[in-house]
Amino acid sequence: MLLLFCFSCKKAVEKQEVKKENFTYKPQKPENGILKGVVELGTSGFNYFIVEIDSLKNWELKKASYNKSLIAEAMTNADEIDHKLNSFLSKIKDLGVTEENINFVVSSGAMKEEVTQLIIEELRKRNHVVQEITPKQEAVYGLKAILPEELKGQAFVADIGSGNTKFSFIENNKVVGKETHGSKYHQKGTEDEDVYSDVKKVVASVPEKNRKYCFILGGVPFELAKALRKENERYTVLSLNKKQLTQLAEEKGKKVLSGLNIFNAIADESNCQNFIFDWSTNFSIGYLLAQENEN
Repeated sequence: MLLLFCFSCKKAVEKQEVKKENFTYKPQKPENGILKGVVELGTSGFNYFIVEIDSLKNWELKKASYNKSLIAEAMTNADEIDHKLNSFLSKIKDLGVTEENINFVVSSGAMKEEVTQLIIEELRKRNHVVQEITPKQEAVYGLKAILPEELKGQAFVADIGSGNTKFSFIENNKVVGKETHGSKYHQKGTEDEDVYSDVKKVVASVPEKNRKYCFILGGVPFELAKALRKENERYTVLSLNKKQLTQLAEEKGKKVLSGLNIFNAIADESNCQNFIFDWSTNFSIGYLLAQENEN
């Protein structure tokens, strides 16, 4: 017998087949929180996020900005990045975030590109403090940001980035982080079949009890969820209809098709029926939450 888990009542009942439900979880809003900002340099994006965080680490996204930065194609330079950082810094301050509460991070995917190191060196010459994030840290931060406390024993997190895909889950009260191919693997000449097989091997390490839900992040899930989103919902449950998803991906190009190959490997190996995309979350917000632990 398979089990149906009702998101709203969180009670399992026996059914003949698994049925997806709307995800109705509502995070606790922060009370008397502090505004904090983070600027993220990623393989395909140069983004910033402003969140309010309270003493209990409840948080709410106040502002997000997504911009393109062609790190993987080596079509950017330190002056471009410095100009964008200064522009973002000015906008973040105008929104009420103080200088000491602004953070800068470089994603693990961007760290794999040679040009990134040159950019980091130039940024530091300009007195920017830049935190380099490892794949394991990124997996941990993604989990901190997206996974509700009450579902940590029943779910895992997948972050499909351009440079790599990160997985995280809780095992023996510890966060486990793993890494595999990103959605731009085709630029390196890697075959779809090899990536599909490699991703399945990583997903096989996720404990069975953690496969009821998969909270999913990244540019490709963003593109897939965009066509499925209902009004301004915080969470979108992705379709598992391969024909529908393929049609959506084909409209977006090779990167999204490659990311869909990764997504299909995750779905096929995990047999998870509920892939939940969070419109307000990014691993860099998890980084901010982790800093709260240290303060």
